[in-house]
Amino acid sequence: MNAELTVVVLTANEYETILDLWQQAGLPVRPTGRDSREQFVEQMARGLQTVIGVRDGARLVGVVVTTHDGRKGWINRLAVHPEYRRRGIGRQLIAEAERVLHDQGMQIIAALIEDENEASLTLFESAGYSDYPGLHYVSKRDRHDV
Repeated sequence: MNAELTVVVLTANEYETILDLWQQAGLPVRPTGRDSREQFVEQMARGLQTVIGVRDGARLVGVVVTTHDGRKGWINRLAVHPEYRRRGIGRQLIAEAERVLHDQGMQIIAALIEDENEASLTLFESAGYSDYPGLHYVSKRDRHDV
């Protein structure tokens, strides 16, 4: 591992590398749905998301996606390669995502965390986020794989 990790804004050209990191990190991936190359490229082209990465040399070891709806910012798809966990990379990605979203005018930033992902919940809580148990996430999907 290099002594210095670098934070970079990623492009749609790095789709396969990002998808591979999500899979290595254990994130559920829907490559025929919302995580498809076509959707990923379209969302980036429309300016709907910023994808931030952390590199160790040329190797992508961390990634996070930011989005917003004009009033609330979202931190999505945060992943750190298993070999690089517990080194502050997740916290670094959250801080950079917050900077991007604040620069875009967002004053509320949120994240959705799956129930079984205790490590992620602990990370976000340590970064100052609060769990709101009275809220429910509901969605309606065109297909099960989106």
